[in-house]
Amino acid sequence: MILVTGATGFLGSEVAKQLVELGNDIRCTLRKTSVIPKLLQPFADHIEWVEADLLDIFALEDALDGVTQVYNCAAWVSLKQRDKKPMIYTNVTGTANLVNLCLQKKCRMVHVSSVAAVGLAKPGELITEKDQLDQDIETDGYAISKLESEMEVWRGIAEGLDAVIVNPSIIIGPNAGTEGSGELFETVRKGLKFYTAGGMGFVDVEDVAKCLIALMNSNISGERFIISAENWSYKKMVTSIAGHFGKKAPAILAKPWMMELAWRGAKVASALTGKAPAIDKTSAQASTVVREFDNSKIRKATGIQFKPLEQSVKEVCEALKGKD
Repeated sequence: MILVTGATGFLGSEVAKQLVELGNDIRCTLRKTSVIPKLLQPFADHIEWVEADLLDIFALEDALDGVTQVYNCAAWVSLKQRDKKPMIYTNVTGTANLVNLCLQKKCRMVHVSSVAAVGLAKPGELITEKDQLDQDIETDGYAISKLESEMEVWRGIAEGLDAVIVNPSIIIGPNAGTEGSGELFETVRKGLKFYTAGGMGFVDVEDVAKCLIALMNSNISGERFIISAENWSYKKMVTSIAGHFGKKAPAILAKPWMMELAWRGAKVASALTGKAPAIDKTSAQASTVVREFDNSKIRKATGIQFKPLEQSVKEVCEALKGKD
C-alpha cells in the first residue's frame, strides 16, 4: 500500500493523481477541516481517505498499517510572523513522528522539503544539493521548519530509514488556483506596475510529482535532490504572465529601499486592520535576491525532461481565465 500525506494540497494531490493513473490503489491522509480537491474526486474508487494529523501518533500509526511506501507532502506553509514558532513545531514534530513510524514499519519514504532549506552558492555559481543553509543567521520560519524537518529525516536515515529528500523550487500549475504561487499570477492579472530585481527557480507541479514517483521506484536512498526546471528573473516571470493575460508588463523596478518601505508600511497596516500583511520583511528581502539552481542531479537520476516554463505559465493563465 502507498500512503500520501498532504494529498489535499497542491503538490500532494498531483502525486496522488499520478499514482492512481499509473494503476495504483492508494491511501491518503486528511485532517478534519480538509476538503478533498476536485482534482482527485474522479478517482474516489482508488483512493482510501483516512483522517490522520501528523501530530496524532496513534492515528498516523493506523494510517500506516500495511503501507510500504510513503510520500510525505504535508507541511504548514506561512509567512506570518505569529505562525513562526507553531509552524516550526508542527512541521518538525510531524516529520519526526512519521520518520519514527516508518522506521518501525520499514516503510520507504520520499520526503518533500524545499529549496528554502538549501543554502546559497558562491557568487557566480549555481546552487546545488551540497549548499547548506546557515541556521545561525536564518530568520525565515518556513525555511527553518523545512531544514529542521530534513534533519529529522537524516536522523532516520542514520538509523536505517530508506528515504530520499527532495527540494523543489517554486512550484506552479493550474490547480494552485489563486493561492501560493497562483497568487503571483492573480496579482499580475489584476495589474502590476512593479517588478523586483531578484530571480528564482521555477518548476511545473506535474514534473515535481513525476520526479517523486521516479525516485520512490528507484534504488536511490540517503540522497537529496533539487527539483527545478528553469531559472528565471522575476521580471521575466511577471512579463510572461502579463503577456498571456494580455496585460501590460510591469515596467518599474522596485528597488531594495522601496521594498523596505513596502514591508514596513504593510506591517503598520496589518497592525491597524488585524489582517495579515501583504508583504513581510523576509519576502521583501528575498524578492531582490537572485537564486539559481543546478538541476543536473535530478535529471541524471530520473531522466526527467522538464516541461518548458513558458508552457507551464501559459497553462496556468489559461486555467485562471477559464474560471471567469
